Amino acid sequence: MASDRIRVLTADDHALIREGLAMIINHQPDMTVVSQASGGTEAIQQYREHLPDVALMDLRMPDLSGIDALVAIRAEFPAARVIILTTFDGDADTRRALDAGAFAFLLKSAPPGTLLGAIRAAAGRS
Repeated sequence: MASDRIRVLTADDHALIREGLAMIINHQPDMTVVSQASGGTEAIQQYREHLPDVALMDLRMPDLSGIDALVAIRAEFPAARVIILTTFDGDADTRRALDAGAFAFLLKSAPPGTLLGAIRAAAGRS
């Protein structure tokens, strides 16, 4: 049943990444992408509009970083579940994201199964 699906928002400034994530997520019987944002500011607006179960947020976007968007979203929606995605493996960024309330911090090079498992865990369905 569609209402039982985990509703996911993706935010990344690269269309190819957003589309790839959507293909992987929408291929799962228990998940659906409800919105895609191309930047942090748009991600905040889309989060307000769609209230997803889980948001996937790129760490580095040109208008507003994923961490800044995460802080803004969690200030308004304290229970928000946000997974930060990045190509960079840096301890400082990881700590900042987790301190800001990120549920998880994943490298974009992670296998799809790892990402899907993190989405399910964030949604409380692991």
